[in-house]
Amino acid sequence: MSSQSHKVLLCLASNSNQQQNMEAARILLRDVLNELHYTTEHWTEPVNALRPDQYLNQLATGLTHLGPDELNLRLKDIEQQLDRKHDKSGIVTIDIDLLEYDSVRYHLRDWERDYVKDLLPEL
Repeated sequence: MSSQSHKVLLCLASNSNQQQNMEAARILLRDVLNELHYTTEHWTEPVNALRPDQYLNQLATGLTHLGPDELNLRLKDIEQQLDRKHDKSGIVTIDIDLLEYDSVRYHLRDWERDYVKDLLPEL
């Protein structure tokens, strides 16, 4: 862990008990990031998904002293706390992806999604 703060951009998504799971994720993220700011929530149709349920999506920015690998571990831990399973059910209680760490971009295909492009100006 470094003493320097790093700016991060996250993408949150859920297709099951969407409002409840997004709120639970936001509460848990308070323990991982400082100066959190969120966009509005945005409903999207599933793409290449196993279930017809709509996704609720949101972007967030925050500051962390964690490195990108440690941060990703903490994000996956939050997903597990909220009962995220990577199975064939297609249920996504919560998905939290690190889109940007300082100026390094991850999940490059996500940057092309309309809801990401639509929500970025809110930050």
